[in-house]
Amino acid sequence: MARIVVIEDEPDIRDVVGFNLEDEGHEVRSSASGKEGLQLVRDARPMTDLVVLDLMLPDMSGLDVCRLLKQDAATREVSILMLTAKGELVDRIVGFELGADDYLTKPFSVRELALRVRAVLRRRKPHDPEVIEFGILRIDRGGCTVLVRDAPVDLTPMEFKLLVRLYDERNRVQGRNELLEAVWGLSGEIASRTVDVHIMRLREKLGDAGVYLKTVRGHGYRFDASTERT
Repeated sequence: MARIVVIEDEPDIRDVVGFNLEDEGHEVRSSASGKEGLQLVRDARPMTDLVVLDLMLPDMSGLDVCRLLKQDAATREVSILMLTAKGELVDRIVGFELGADDYLTKPFSVRELALRVRAVLRRRKPHDPEVIEFGILRIDRGGCTVLVRDAPVDLTPMEFKLLVRLYDERNRVQGRNELLEAVWGLSGEIASRTVDVHIMRLREKLGDAGVYLKTVRGHGYRFDASTERT
């Protein structure tokens, strides 16, 4: 389920879009004006995932709504699907340059709308927290620091990057070559011992929190989110 705001001044279209998105299992709020729609997105807690935005609104241009959303640090990660009768190439280019994720012209089929919404949501970057608190482990992405039971852990930049990568892909097994490419930026056939050694050192430095890093024999490693401790 996603949290979606529909900004559309035509009541019939607004109702059809809202009904079909709710039928897809999404939480939908609607507005007939740009200013009200902006406020709905800004007031949303947790953050809105997607805005379905008409370009021709009574109080302001949908392009201005898009621009304001992308300029605000609190809303710039919100995905935007423009829904409009303006289908000229130049309109599409302007929309994409302002940060829109997709563009659907009227008239449209509700089936295509649903498919495009799904595609935009699949591409949406996860909103990762700046500070991760997991059991006895605390990771501060911005500060590049790690604490275990409130005690600082001295990690090298590569060890820190490896830990964050494992956590972000938690409960999914990652092969050695995949980790080499994601963490070290290396590809091709390289001795996998590099990954093994770093995992070993990382476990040692994490102490009691090293139990979160699991070896899956013959496959690779994973961060086991089922082992959380208090």
